[in-house]
Amino acid sequence: MTGYFSEIWRLRYFWMALVRIDLRNRYRRSVIGIGWSLLHPIAMTVVLCVVFSQLFRQDIRTFAPFLLSGLTLWGFITAVVMQGCQCFFVSESYIRQQRAPLAIYPLRTTLGAGFHFVLGFGIAAMLVWCVRGFGNPPVLLSLIPTLALLFVIGWSLAICAGVANVMFQDSQHLIEVLMQVLFYATPIIYRPEMLLERHPLMPWFVFLNPFAALLELIRKPLLDGVLPAPWAIDMSLALAVAAAAMAALALRRFEKRMIFYL
Repeated sequence: MTGYFSEIWRLRYFWMALVRIDLRNRYRRSVIGIGWSLLHPIAMTVVLCVVFSQLFRQDIRTFAPFLLSGLTLWGFITAVVMQGCQCFFVSESYIRQQRAPLAIYPLRTTLGAGFHFVLGFGIAAMLVWCVRGFGNPPVLLSLIPTLALLFVIGWSLAICAGVANVMFQDSQHLIEVLMQVLFYATPIIYRPEMLLERHPLMPWFVFLNPFAALLELIRKPLLDGVLPAPWAIDMSLALAVAAAAMAALALRRFEKRMIFYL
């Protein structure tokens, strides 16, 4: 394992160059440029704030930061999973030209998605500061390990999705349906309290949903100025360990054979 990560680090200039190429190609000859990556969550936030303020009497000043932070995080999760499905196919020419750890290609996807996530999260933080202010700024330091945890989870999910799609190419379509279901099963566009009040079994959708735990890690320090609940920390750590273990197992079993399936 140490040698594997050492090899990835030795090739850091290669995969960093791939990330720069992806970002440059995505915004080449674009007038707005990086602004396009922020337009979708901002537009969705505006539309949903207008709808929810009328249907559910939500206060826009508090609901807008809540919604934008959730959409930004979910955009990162969706990007690493869906783009991760194609990461090995997109990098097929590089895989055939040189022998390198295949984990660098999902890493390429994760860093690109992470760049856009940081931009969106910065906009969400500015929105919170403008409409509410930061009640307890030192608590925001807890976001640093949260971002590191998100990186591990994102990289692991990208590896798992990429390997699964190479070995069974219908995986991408199945994952797309699953992500759509998870979007509505996760308190992204609605508050968790709305589920807790509906039915005695509804809290399980929150407390057993690892993506809801990730939202808790982001929202509590940013919106409420308090540390995340212990259940959210434990659930997020469990997700990171499980995803990393699955990614390591997938690479160990299929890495040497995947070239024959591309």
